[in-house]
Amino acid sequence: MSKENDAEPKIVNRRAWLKLFGAGAASGVLPLGSAAAEDSAVAGHHATHAPAVPVDEQVPVYEFLNGDEAAFVEAAVDTLIPADDVGPGALELGVAVFIDRQLNSGYGRGDRMYLQGPFMEGTPEQGYQLRMTPSELFRNGILDVNAYLRAKYKRPFDALTNEDRIAVMTQLETGQIELPTVPTAIFFNLLYDLTMQGFFADPLYGGNKGKASWKMIGFPGIGAMYADKIEAWRNKKYMTEPMSIQDLL
Repeated sequence: MSKENDAEPKIVNRRAWLKLFGAGAASGVLPLGSAAAEDSAVAGHHATHAPAVPVDEQVPVYEFLNGDEAAFVEAAVDTLIPADDVGPGALELGVAVFIDRQLNSGYGRGDRMYLQGPFMEGTPEQGYQLRMTPSELFRNGILDVNAYLRAKYKRPFDALTNEDRIAVMTQLETGQIELPTVPTAIFFNLLYDLTMQGFFADPLYGGNKGKASWKMIGFPGIGAMYADKIEAWRNKKYMTEPMSIQDLL
């Protein structure tokens, strides 16, 4: 979450959002190899990854999230990246399943994190400083948000109108809602980061079904070198069927 009061919210028009991130965003959130993922987890980095099991089921099967939590996550990712005329939304691409897998993985359990304290507010450069594991942070954050909304709206996040969901997400991002159990900024940023990762990551990890986000931005995926295409396609749009890790199995 940006600390500047005039910072532009992350919930923006999808077309502008895609222009901002482009193919570079896709390459930035692709799943790491197992060794790199473990190194990232040691540093408290959020882009660590659950065991790779392809997701093809029509009805999501959640391993960590309970019913209320799954409803929150599905509504949240659909609010952050809704379907529009540019392409499918996060919910359609299985991002909620991706998040569930991350929370149910060693990363979610904090297996490679130092969680013995002392616990204090650190600088951004110091990384994750909480006594809770990422999955505990996520679970308690959902409870906090829904408790706040039940007091204000008499209903949880997933039962709000789309307009109210956008307002709540914006208030979380800008710190207008103070959560009693978890730091608002850390919870929102974890939700946002995992949503981004799930939308652009290799489909092997549960999100980006059908490589839809890669096709939307023209990202070619993995497993190939394109040096022989540079000269022929210089300053031209080059489109190819993207390749997933699954395609190499």
